[in-house]
Amino acid sequence: MRNHSLRVAGASALSFLIAAPAFSGGVTVYKQDGKYVKLGGRIQMQYHRTDVDNGGSTDELFFRRFRPYIEGSIHPDWKGKFQFDLGKAEGSNEVAVKDAYMQYLGIEGMKITLGNAKSSFSREFLTSSKKQQLVERTFVGDHNYGTPDRSLGLHLSGHAADGKITWGATAAQADIDPDAKKLDFDSPVNRNDDFNEGRLYAARVDFHPLGKLKFSQGAFKDETRATIGVAAFRWSSDGDVETYTANGVSTSTSKADVDQVTGYEVSGALRVAGLSVDAQYNRFSADTVDDNFTGGLYRNGSTDLKNWAVEGGYMVMPAKLEVVAGYQSQDADNYADKWTRTSVGANWYIHKHDIKVQATYRMNDSENGVKNADVDELFVQAQYVF
Repeated sequence: MRNHSLRVAGASALSFLIAAPAFSGGVTVYKQDGKYVKLGGRIQMQYHRTDVDNGGSTDELFFRRFRPYIEGSIHPDWKGKFQFDLGKAEGSNEVAVKDAYMQYLGIEGMKITLGNAKSSFSREFLTSSKKQQLVERTFVGDHNYGTPDRSLGLHLSGHAADGKITWGATAAQADIDPDAKKLDFDSPVNRNDDFNEGRLYAARVDFHPLGKLKFSQGAFKDETRATIGVAAFRWSSDGDVETYTANGVSTSTSKADVDQVTGYEVSGALRVAGLSVDAQYNRFSADTVDDNFTGGLYRNGSTDLKNWAVEGGYMVMPAKLEVVAGYQSQDADNYADKWTRTSVGANWYIHKHDIKVQATYRMNDSENGVKNADVDELFVQAQYVF
């Protein structure tokens, strides 16, 4: 079935591209009288090797992301977009839905989005996977560790003061995987049967004193930009799905139904003279339905999950070759030790973020908060975006 899905997607894309003109941010296959249809996508082929101290090694070559999208408009001030991922499909979800929304653009300085879209939290998560310096996001942008993923509902965004202030807000449904080792948010459009359902409210504001700094890493332009942002969210379970709780008591030692989560973010970024630096701190307070559950991140039914990261790169060959490094840390109430990661690597930009090859070597100390559980990882990724 999955091979059939790949063949259909490939044939559809080819049929659009045969006679289509090139267009920035995708390929426009139809445009007339303000109406248009655009096709685009990203391909990320990745090699990943894992070396566990005294535990051997494993490696794999796979499509990290294989995401076609279609965007279009037939009415002024309106557009729609849907994007799906064939690279990370699993189980019965052979096609994972990503962006799927309708958007109104008729109010100056504001966008109104209804559907499945990114929630208004975490600068690193809001920075597209195709515009990251390290091959994989750090803790502060990872939906597995507290940052809300795409959510289904209402999303607002806008700007003021000539773009020096940008903002966003979300009121939507979001689900949580009850795996106690993580605080894993997922979109309800790709849910598993045991995911906890809930409502998410989030808001953020970013200040750009020298002009807007987009959600994109790497210093390609000869200009100075800086930003600082703050954000917060609240998620509350609606109580509809509590697979691992009976009469208020947890029935599993590895999975725990989540009752509520509150999150806060402070982030900043700088671009100057070929140097790109991003830094972010997140703090999450989460409670399980069972007030006495202990396991994974949680102790006695709750956890304060704290993660932070700083990452940066310098263009040793302007807009072509960049050396990168990063450090990230995560701590939780039930960790025996902080989980830290140190990363080094390099990026070769053939056509900026559109076509690039990346290599990142990541050293994990005390993985999952287990003292002396050290793991080294190598990521090599080739990316093509159209």
